[in-house]
Amino acid sequence: MVNEVLRSAMYGAQLTEVDLAARLGVEPKTVRNWLRGQVPHPGRRAALARLLEVDETVLWPTLASPVEHPTELVAVYPRRLSISQAMWRELFASAETQIGVLAYSALFLAEDVRLIRLLGDKAEQGVRVRIALGDPGGRNVDRRGVEEEIGEAMSLKIRNAISLLRPILAHDQVELRLHDTVLYNSMYWSDDQLLVNQHALGIPAARSPVYRFRGGDDSEMFQSYATSFERIWSLGRSAAVGAGRM
Repeated sequence: MVNEVLRSAMYGAQLTEVDLAARLGVEPKTVRNWLRGQVPHPGRRAALARLLEVDETVLWPTLASPVEHPTELVAVYPRRLSISQAMWRELFASAETQIGVLAYSALFLAEDVRLIRLLGDKAEQGVRVRIALGDPGGRNVDRRGVEEEIGEAMSLKIRNAISLLRPILAHDQVELRLHDTVLYNSMYWSDDQLLVNQHALGIPAARSPVYRFRGGDDSEMFQSYATSFERIWSLGRSAAVGAGRM
């Protein structure tokens, strides 16, 4: 495979294979081998990069060290069930400006009376609470029910969750929207903390991994998921409990 980046850098520096070989004290054949994909030894790489004024990792991308553990990824849970209800309450209790929930039903949260009371208290304190659940009559909710082999139970779970959320839905700081999107993951957002529950075909979300991110100036992954949340939120329809298809 020809190293087109190296060839382009040589062209930009106006150096031929012979020129480069002479500057580096190697045979032209060696330079041709580099152009064919061979990676030089460290000393030659550094000298070549300096001569061409191009970073080594640009000339040979495979040298770039992969990011094995992004600093914004602070925890990984093998299953959502691994996270206790106390930890969920702690997550939302830390919010000072906003809370976001994006899921199909999030019934495990709605069934927690203490957590619902907590969300109501946060709303009273001025925290914006946004909850986006699947549209019970939506085609993607039906599809998810089929994938999890629970059929219409998915739609019933959403309706049950909405009913359990009623005590806080009248608050000005709390908004419920219904979406009909394919969820690749569920999200639970509290200021600069974001829990992302992966979805996998045929596996309930409760048994799927959860990744915990902390936002910051360089939190690229956090921002990607946050952007996705906002996109789905913008596509959802405001839900007046007791009206429409609910």
